[in-house]
Amino acid sequence: MRLALRLARKGLGRTSPNPAVGAVVVAGGRVVGTGWHRQAGTEHAEVLALREAGDAARGATLYVTLEPCAHHGRTPPCVEAVLASGVGRVVAAMQDPDPLVAGRGFRALRESGVEVEVGTEGKAAADLNEAYLTHRRLGRPFVTYKAAMSLDGRTAAADRTSHWITGPTARRDVQRLRAASDAICVGIGTVLADNPSLTVRTPNAARRPLRVVVDSLARTPPGARVLDGAAPTLVVVTD
Repeated sequence: MRLALRLARKGLGRTSPNPAVGAVVVAGGRVVGTGWHRQAGTEHAEVLALREAGDAARGATLYVTLEPCAHHGRTPPCVEAVLASGVGRVVAAMQDPDPLVAGRGFRALRESGVEVEVGTEGKAAADLNEAYLTHRRLGRPFVTYKAAMSLDGRTAAADRTSHWITGPTARRDVQRLRAASDAICVGIGTVLADNPSLTVRTPNAARRPLRVVVDSLARTPPGARVLDGAAPTLVVVTD
């Protein structure tokens, strides 16, 4: 399961609104297939792992970080692929709270004679997909608050000039957080003071998060970097 979790992490920042999922097929104590979900609308982790395993999947154990889906969406149900493969046992880290799944995948497997175990590395799997689970369970976005602050508790120089407060490591962490987010939101004060780009500047970034500026009086300058076209931008104003 830990291998499946490592595979799932590769999908963070790529799969939204889907969860990041990893899968591993084990036969005779040997890994015979692996897979991870790469992007919404593409094949799921279980399908990729079972395809790699081929005939070796028959009677094998499938380890997966989230309950296999049992509904038709942009791709067919993963449960169908699991049953067709002849897998004898499925070990899942946790149930999917999506109302379209919510135990239906496990039930379909058990009714077809597949042994199902749930809960292995469940906390790690939940931590991995914290944003997805928040949205599914609470119906709201998962919000990460980022603030840069000096040791004396200040967020800007005394003369109001713009300077880096964070170091290289913290700036890399910010880019990682941006890459895993659907949107990056700031207030108009940040735009006027710092003129940020709010883009993901990591190599091979999978997507461009929406840039959101909360600007009640429509003061965003036409030449602001958030309007440079490098990523989609939403400026929120009031009537």
